Amino acid sequence: MDRTVRPWLPPVGDAVSNLRFWLRIMKEHSLFIALGLPPNQAALIFEANSFMQLFEALENRALAPGFAVSMPFIQETMLAVARLIEFKRGLIRMAVQCSLGGSLYPSLLDHITREAMHFFRLLEMLQCPSQPISPVHAILAVEAFWLRLMKEHTEFIVGLLDPSERGLLGKAEGFRSTFVALMQTANELSSMAESCPASFRTVQRFTEDVVTNTTMLRDFKAAGTELLLQCKVLSVISTPVLGDHIRREADRFLAEIAAIQPGLEVGIPTK
Repeated sequence: MDRTVRPWLPPVGDAVSNLRFWLRIMKEHSLFIALGLPPNQAALIFEANSFMQLFEALENRALAPGFAVSMPFIQETMLAVARLIEFKRGLIRMAVQCSLGGSLYPSLLDHITREAMHFFRLLEMLQCPSQPISPVHAILAVEAFWLRLMKEHTEFIVGLLDPSERGLLGKAEGFRSTFVALMQTANELSSMAESCPASFRTVQRFTEDVVTNTTMLRDFKAAGTELLLQCKVLSVISTPVLGDHIRREADRFLAEIAAIQPGLEVGIPTK
């Protein structure tokens, strides 16, 4: 595992909730990979299913009553995540070299690889806690990370819906435009915050816009998941779990904002 790039985002929330959330995400990534691989890639499908079982076992241990985070568990999880990252990177190489096939977009594989790398860096910080950063820098880091994921979710939705679903496609395209703009603004504000102003009230207003739009997107994802469960939408989405997966990620984004947002008061320094 390459550790030359240092963590850019502090853990938000307690260690147990972080572990439980991201272990489930890794398990589901493995499921989506197994479902998206072509039948002639039996060895890769077997490997993806093996990862799914591995992360399910880790998740079950983390969900057990009385579970407490320990260094051995963190190290075991880091090893599993590092292996999954390398597996995903191998799939990306095959995809961009036109030797993979199936229904896994290279950009989707890159998306879930970045999420795994984010989880690995959170594990590093649980192992070796770093100095806390200011609320302004923390919330902009959270927003820059999650807004890109939200934008990409809308792009994947567009690519998976049947062309006849014009209403849903139009809504997804609208969300895509919104989140492209929000992502760009988050990156620009993050750059401005490096000057360490005494206060940065614009971040408060921007965060309110992010919460409003992410809540709307979360609700759109939740409604779409219900349509999938009721077989009321035409798509090539392999399982309704995907809809619930991206809805839970939006909920996680909102929860992380809510944990930091109270610190964005007038006069809170950015240093």
